[in-house]
Amino acid sequence: MDSDLLKLNQLKFRKKKLRFGRSRIHEWGLFAMEPIAADEMVIEYVGQNIRQMVADMREKRYVQEGIGSSYLFRVDHDTIIDATKCGNLARFINHCCTPNCYAKVITIESQKKIVIYSKQPIGVDEEITYDYKFPLEDNKIPCLCGTESCRGSLN
Repeated sequence: MDSDLLKLNQLKFRKKKLRFGRSRIHEWGLFAMEPIAADEMVIEYVGQNIRQMVADMREKRYVQEGIGSSYLFRVDHDTIIDATKCGNLARFINHCCTPNCYAKVITIESQKKIVIYSKQPIGVDEEITYDYKFPLEDNKIPCLCGTESCRGSLN
């Protein structure tokens, strides 16, 4: 219980100064406006909690509506967070094969949340990135991270 309370306080009161802007990786990205040390909570991924069936329907609808990017993030087998229309700046975090952050599911007051943590120190104006860890599929999504160890695809 104490650790859940600590996590809740960190989410509410220890917000990092971040901004979104043009990214060299893909359209828009999220950038640090202050130095961030390793292993610090950077931002919560916020949106609507939905079931897989709803996510599948929304993804099709977003394509039909011409929405270029959807922001669906799997929490667990049953739950997905949809930040496409009601998310926060975390939805602008781009994939990178050698990311400076990682996503972690934490439980606060019996509700699962996705929080982005720094893997290493992050400098001012450095882009915040994490590995999307998409499942392997035959229909590949090209990776645009451009790092030396780029895998070539997100999946």
